[in-house]
Amino acid sequence: MPLTTTHTRLETLDQVADWRRAGQRIALVPTMGNLHRGHFSLVERARELADRVVATVFVNPTQFGPNEDFSSYPRTLEADTAGLAAAGCDLLYAPGMAQMYPFGEARCWVEVPALSDTLCGAFRPGHFRGVATVVARLFLHTQPDVAVFGEKDFQQLMVIRHMARDLGFPIEIVGMPTVREANGLAMSSRNQYLTPEQRERAGLIYRLLREAEAAVLRGEAIEPKLAKGLGALVDAGFKPEYFEARDAESLGPVSSGDIVLLVAARLGKARLIDNWLVQRE
Repeated sequence: MPLTTTHTRLETLDQVADWRRAGQRIALVPTMGNLHRGHFSLVERARELADRVVATVFVNPTQFGPNEDFSSYPRTLEADTAGLAAAGCDLLYAPGMAQMYPFGEARCWVEVPALSDTLCGAFRPGHFRGVATVVARLFLHTQPDVAVFGEKDFQQLMVIRHMARDLGFPIEIVGMPTVREANGLAMSSRNQYLTPEQRERAGLIYRLLREAEAAVLRGEAIEPKLAKGLGALVDAGFKPEYFEARDAESLGPVSSGDIVLLVAARLGKARLIDNWLVQRE
């Protein structure tokens, strides 16, 4: 079946209803477009989990701060469409603003406060409220059985999991491992803001995460390692926002369970985030 593109909620729901009448299982991959290999890996995983795959492309204004890159965020719908078709997507839902926010400014918000005001949320106030709100709307517009998200945005994945559970969405939320460049840099649409030299230098983030993981597994105190990592980022020309270790289930203080190491740093025009899960026996 060739890729179909829809632009309205009603035509999208009509197509989904046809598939449901045929007894087919539906997977969703939400994106903001400007797609890369990491996104396509989500589509490929969705194909394994369902009979039909829906991807969405919508640059959501409510998750951008006032001084962020909403107006300049790359819109590459033609290339995205071709890539999604090659990856095995069945339906591309590319709504306009009137479909997602029919009353103009959002009048009803979805928020997960316990997970939204820390880490990236502390530096991007309102960001995760915008994420949760738009994902909830996309769930309602596409009615999937399963939705696939990248683990690179670990805090976002946790917010969506809690939102779906607490609001009773009958949707399985699946996380997929981060796809990386040859030097370990997590693939991101914003990597294109980096110069070639900065892109190579940005591999330091991955190396610091793995060094911190090794320290945890050796039983060493993690805080000195994190402090040293922040210093290494500064010395390499980054402007770090945080490098922290958190409980992998709650994003609260480290407990006896698994740990997630999380980092955010600016390099040139790009804000880079990454994480690494440390599983402890």
